[in-house]
Amino acid sequence: MKERLVSVIIPNYNYAHFLREAIDGVLAQTYPDIEIIVIDDGSSDASKEVLESYGDKIVTILQRNQGVAAARNNGVRLSHGEFLAFLDADDSWLPEKIEREVQRFTTEADLGLVHVGVREVDGEDHDLRERLNGGEGRISDQLLMLSSGGILGGGSGFMMPRVVFDEVGGFDTDLSTSADWDLFYRVTSRYAIGFVPAVLLKYRVHGSNMHGNVAAMERDMTLAFEKAFRVMTPELFQIKRQAYGALHQNLAGSYFVAGKYLQFIRHAIRSLAFDPGNIVHFLKFPQKRNGR
Repeated sequence: MKERLVSVIIPNYNYAHFLREAIDGVLAQTYPDIEIIVIDDGSSDASKEVLESYGDKIVTILQRNQGVAAARNNGVRLSHGEFLAFLDADDSWLPEKIEREVQRFTTEADLGLVHVGVREVDGEDHDLRERLNGGEGRISDQLLMLSSGGILGGGSGFMMPRVVFDEVGGFDTDLSTSADWDLFYRVTSRYAIGFVPAVLLKYRVHGSNMHGNVAAMERDMTLAFEKAFRVMTPELFQIKRQAYGALHQNLAGSYFVAGKYLQFIRHAIRSLAFDPGNIVHFLKFPQKRNGR
C-alpha cells in the first residue's frame, strides 16, 4: 500500500528549552512519510539556533508574532500532506503516534479526526497522570458539556484529513486558548471521530501554558460558545442552558484554583442560573479543593 504523506505542523513561541524534544519525537516516528514544518511565531529566545541545527530535516518558517492559531494555519498553507497533525513545541510524541492514527483512517476513512491517549507531565518531566478516557464517535454534545474525556491533548494529540480541515475552515485566529476546542467542535458537529487507546503523547502542564490564563480562557470560550449556538437546531436548543451551566461551572472552578474568588462567585452564580442542578457540585467544591 502506498504511504500517504502526513504533514506535522509545530507552532513555536519562545520554547527553545522544549523544542528539540518535540522535533526529535517527530523524527523518531515509525511512520515513514512525514514532512515537518515549524512555524516560529516571533520567538526572542534561542529557538532559531535550535531550528537551524536540523538543516533540511525540517522546514522552518520565521514570522512576526501572530498567535498560535495563525501559526498553525500558516503551516497548513505551506504543507502538502493528505493528513495534518499538530504538535505544540512544549509537548512530544511517542514513536507510534502517527502510525497508529493513520491506521485508524485506513480502516475508517470517514472519520473526521483521530486522537490518542496522553501522559501529562510537569515542567520538570515528572509524571502527573495518564488519560485514556478519550471520546469516540459522535461527541459534539460531549464537547459542549465540557465533560471529562472529549478530545485529549489539546492541539498536540490529534490528526485529521486535510479535506476536513479545509471544509471546517481551519483555526479561528480570533481565538487563542480555545482555538483547538472551537476546531474540534466544528469537526465533531459534522463527523464521527476515532480514539487510539494508548499513551502516545506527552503533554506538558506548566506555568507558561495558555490555559493557565483563566481570563483569556473565559473570553475565548465565551466566543466559541456563541459560535457553536449561532445556528440553533432543536437539538442544540434542548441542551443550551445545561451547556452554559457547564461552561460557567468550569470557569468558576478555574478561578477558584487561581485564587480569584470574586470571579469564582460570579461564575458559580451564573452556572446555577442556567442549571440549578449544579448546586451539588458547588456544595462539594471547597472540600474537593482541600482534598477531603
